[in-house]
Order: sequence, then C-alpha cells, then structure tokens
Amino acid sequence: MLPRDQEGETISVWVRDPKVQKEDWHSYVDYEICVHTNSMCFTLKTSCVRRRFREFVWLRQKLQSNAVLTQLPELPPRIPFFKISNSQNLEHRVRGLQEFLNKVLHCSVLLSDSRLHLFLQTQLSTEEIDACASGKTEYSVFEAIHKFANSNRRFPAEEEEKTSHYLDPES
Repeated sequence: MLPRDQEGETISVWVRDPKVQKEDWHSYVDYEICVHTNSMCFTLKTSCVRRRFREFVWLRQKLQSNAVLTQLPELPPRIPFFKISNSQNLEHRVRGLQEFLNKVLHCSVLLSDSRLHLFLQTQLSTEEIDACASGKTEYSVFEAIHKFANSNRRFPAEEEEKTSHYLDPES
C-alpha cells in the first residue's frame, strides 16, 4: 500500500497471476494488475486488467515522453519466452513489474497522465489508449474507463466494427 498524502489517500496495486496466452503461432505471458484506492486521482476505486510485458514497455516509454524531467523506474529485464517458463524467472518478472507500478504510482507527475489510468483501468489496446488520450475517440478517458473497465478482454468481437472508427476521427 502506498500512502499518497496526509489526508489518508492510498493506492494499492498488485501484479499477479501470470498466464501463458497462445496466439496463432506464438505464445506470451500476461499478468493481472489489480488496483484498489481511495485516491481522487482515479475514476474507479477498484479495477483488474490483464497486460503483457510489451505493454509495460510501451507505458514506460509514453510516461517518459510526457514527463521528460522525471526519472522513471526501470522495468525488469526482458526474458526469452523459453526461460520465462522457469518459475523463478517468472516470479522475478512479477516482482519487478509490481515495483515499477508502485514507484510510478508514487509520483504525482505521472499520476496526471491519462494513459496510465487507461492502462490500469481498461482493457483498451495501446493504440486505443493513445487515441483516447489524444482526444481522437468518440469517448473521453472517463467514459472509456467506465465503459471498458469491466471487460476481461479487448473489445468484444461483435463490437470490433463499431469501435474501429474510434481510431480514425474522419470515419
């Protein structure tokens, strides 16, 4: 649990439950991220999403580009997939991702980045997060968090056609 200020705001984040996902000819591991908070910075007070390592890399790059003068924490090193099946390597990765998020959530400059909130509280893809944070969607960050937070996957297949125009404001 992270204390936020003297008024008792807290943000708790857990990275857990790594799972191997198979996608066509390759596999990857994703991780459950759960947030529980009473902080006014967050739209939802509890949320759980699944993210893969490359999405954490994307988030770190975006946060760094938005907060140039802020020293961002490092992510754990990349691990080849055949080595990630080793439970010790996997546990090290989970701890490293947890430490990264704990440090990010402790920095008020980073807490103001809407991409962080979309990353933690929606299942939007990184492209959809960028579009939403840039105002290129028909929904606001607040609406995205409420609409897409409870989905355990990306946009449902039946909604793909409806939502694909969110990335192109000219549609």
